[in-house]
Amino acid sequence: MEFKDYYKVMDVERSATPEDIKKAHRKLARKYHPDVSKEKNAEARFKEIAEAYEVLRDPEKRAAYDQLGANYQAGQDFRPPPGWNPGQASGGGGAHFGGAQGFDHSDFFDAIFRGMNDGPQGRGGFDDVRASRNFDMHGQDQHAKIQIDITDSYSGATRRLQLRMPVESEAGVAMQDRSIEFVIPKGIRAGQHIRLAGQGTPGMGQGSPGDLYLDVEFLPHALYRAEGHDVYMTLPVAPWEAALGAEVEAPTPTGEVELKIPPGSAGGRKLRLKGRGLPGKTPGDFYFVLQVVLPAADTDGTKKAYEDMASAFKDFRPRASLQNPGGKA
Repeated sequence: MEFKDYYKVMDVERSATPEDIKKAHRKLARKYHPDVSKEKNAEARFKEIAEAYEVLRDPEKRAAYDQLGANYQAGQDFRPPPGWNPGQASGGGGAHFGGAQGFDHSDFFDAIFRGMNDGPQGRGGFDDVRASRNFDMHGQDQHAKIQIDITDSYSGATRRLQLRMPVESEAGVAMQDRSIEFVIPKGIRAGQHIRLAGQGTPGMGQGSPGDLYLDVEFLPHALYRAEGHDVYMTLPVAPWEAALGAEVEAPTPTGEVELKIPPGSAGGRKLRLKGRGLPGKTPGDFYFVLQVVLPAADTDGTKKAYEDMASAFKDFRPRASLQNPGGKA
């Protein structure tokens, strides 16, 4: 049978919260309800959506589905692993959704959940398999996005993260809030991840837990931006500093530096500090990008200064490069 990607069916991420899943179900159920929808295959889609929601809204079913399907994609051939004993379906011919007639579970659903929560004795279903410990499975790896300051990459840091994750206990699998402390290593870049071994989804039976991967993004910074392992900063300069050259103090994530601006610099020029980007075996570079800032002509004196400049540079043609080389159109 083919593996069903219930998250894709619901158009949500694997990290979706119960509220996200509930909202997605309301939206899709309205769109594909057979009594009102004009979409093609509305009845089939409505049934598919109902089945996906049945699984993803239930913490125990969702945890079991996530672990069994960790290595599958939609459409791939799926078989329950050895030792998985689904038991017998109650009522025969597939269970119904909440008693609603005409909406049977798929064979894929039955292969995973048949007999699950059928009664106090479990009747050979998921609970009995877990209790007997005859079925072992490694827990699923989990991913979570984190945003850090670019300055944390320069010095390293310790942070604490709050996550809502499935946790196994004697009562079953339930969603619980967890607080995890982790270390941000020096030199980490946006797009890389921090691996926390054993902090993912719990394993089944004697299976070891999965890992948690923290996918790193940089928070917007008022001064600095990173491109790979290089770091950039826009540095405002006065027109005379750009034209005549100057030595100015400028900030960097590791402290202020004395920066020499060469004479004749234009806006957009890059001045490099080699090896002052993000740390690493091969550290990145730090770039100052010059931005020429014009003072306001808001007094008689400043207006006169601009008038004197215009007179001194009367032969200057700032738009000479825009002239049509072929003459007038």
